[in-house]
Amino acid sequence: MFDLPLPTAVVCHDAGAANVIIAAIREELAGATATGRFLPVMQGPAVHIWESSDIRPAALFTLEQALPLASSLLSGTGWASDLEHEARMRAQELILPSAALIDHWVNYNARFERAGNIVLPDTILVSDSDALAIATRTFPGVALRQIPNLYLQRELSAIAAGASPVPGRILYVLEPLRYSWPGASQAAEFDALDYLLANLDRLGNRSDWSIRLRPHPSDPARKYDKWLAKQQYPDITLDNSPSLAAAIGPSEWVAGCETTALVIALMAGRKAVSTLPPAAPLCRLPQTGLLHLHRLR
Repeated sequence: MFDLPLPTAVVCHDAGAANVIIAAIREELAGATATGRFLPVMQGPAVHIWESSDIRPAALFTLEQALPLASSLLSGTGWASDLEHEARMRAQELILPSAALIDHWVNYNARFERAGNIVLPDTILVSDSDALAIATRTFPGVALRQIPNLYLQRELSAIAAGASPVPGRILYVLEPLRYSWPGASQAAEFDALDYLLANLDRLGNRSDWSIRLRPHPSDPARKYDKWLAKQQYPDITLDNSPSLAAAIGPSEWVAGCETTALVIALMAGRKAVSTLPPAAPLCRLPQTGLLHLHRLR
C-alpha cells in the first residue's frame, strides 16, 4: 500500500495520522509479524494507538535505533511535536526514500516547517479526494498518492453496528486550536464551546439537550474541569465512551471546530456542525453537508 522499500521506519506522534497509518499496516501484515518490515517509532497519542493494535511485536524503537536499520521512512505530519520533522531531516541525510501522510485538510505547508526549515518527503500521501485536491494546489512538483482510509472504514462500520441516534444528544469533540480571534478572552476552543451553549436554540427548539464533551487525545488530563464546574446547563459532562465510534453512535448531533471527527460523523449520517463563532476564521473543512452554527437561524 505504501510502496516503500522494507524495512520501513514508521514515525508518528499525533493521533490522526497514526490511526490511518497503523490501520493500513495491520491490513498489509494480515496477521503476520512486523519484524523485518516495520520499525515503529511512536510518541504522544500514537503510542497508545500502536500498543493497543494487534500488531506484533509491539515494542517501540527510537529514531536513533530505527533509521540506521531502515530502507525507507513513513511518517505522520502532526503539529504537536517535532518528531516527524526530525525523522524527515535525518532520512534526507541518510538518502532514505520517504513518504508522509497528511490526515486532515488544513495547515498543509506548516506541517513540513519548523523554525523556517522546510523538509518535504519524496511522496505525500492523502486518503481522500478533497485532501488530494488541496495537496495538488499546495505542493506542485511533489509526488502525491491517495491511499484507502481503512481507519475511517472501520469507524463507519462500528458506528453503523452500534447505538442509534438519540434525539437531543450532542457529542462535542474537542481539539486544541493554535489560533485565536478578535475579542477572545480565553483559549479559542473554550470560546467555541461557549458559543455553542449560547446558541443551542439554533440546533432546535428543545430544553432537554444532553451534551457530552470528548477531549482530544493530546489534551492534558482535567483540562475542561474548571469550565464544566462553571456551567449551569443541567446535562453536560465529559464523554466516557470507549471509542470515538461508540461516542458518535447515540449522538443526534456532533459538534466541534475543525476536527476530523466532524467528517466521520457526517459520513455516518449524523448532523455535524462547526461551532467556530462569527469572529473566528472560517472553518476550513471542505466537506459539503457540514453545517456551521453561525449560519443557522
